[in-house]
Amino acid sequence: MIDLYSWTTPNGRKISIMLEETGLAYQVHTVDISAGEQFAPEFLAISPNNKIPAIVDTDNGRHLMESGAILFYLAKKTGKLLPVDEDGYWQVMEWVMWQMGGFGPMLGQAHHFLKFNVGKAPYAEERYGAEARRLYGVLDKRLESRAFVAGDYSIADIAIWPWAARFEWQGIDLGDFPNVKRWYLEIAARPAVQRGYHVPKYTTDIPMPS
Repeated sequence: MIDLYSWTTPNGRKISIMLEETGLAYQVHTVDISAGEQFAPEFLAISPNNKIPAIVDTDNGRHLMESGAILFYLAKKTGKLLPVDEDGYWQVMEWVMWQMGGFGPMLGQAHHFLKFNVGKAPYAEERYGAEARRLYGVLDKRLESRAFVAGDYSIADIAIWPWAARFEWQGIDLGDFPNVKRWYLEIAARPAVQRGYHVPKYTTDIPMPS
């Protein structure tokens, strides 16, 4: 059993999607970050950086924070969604790190300035809007000759997709990135993704590009 501590964010959805894809039994503990629940001492004991998601594996008592680390842990635990060959493994590693170091943080800044603080910082809006478009261009180029980011469907796709699911917040038209759009729709159609997207609760339907 995996205890999942999560909220309705891209990083949280990565792990609930992964759990649904692997079929691991899990129990959800809602951490409402809008109410400051991430600062509760009992949560900080699991996630010292006060960020969701976090997990506790009741099989061995191990607890983990950081969504990228959790994805690798669950892939190793189940033997799923992570290649065993060296080349495939490192391709997945590099694209998960790409998401963790760029696609996630930069799009998070785009959300802050382009959705929640429109008109307050034109320079920041231009900076992060341009970076969002650049990163989508990188992803579109990567998907030009392959169905998924790193060979077969893997934790690299699971890491990236929930951030792409907020394309509207980022001012992105997926029609401008046809390879990303095709990839996005294919993943959105997966039953496990549809279930995992609505953990720990339903907020909206999965956004669909026009």
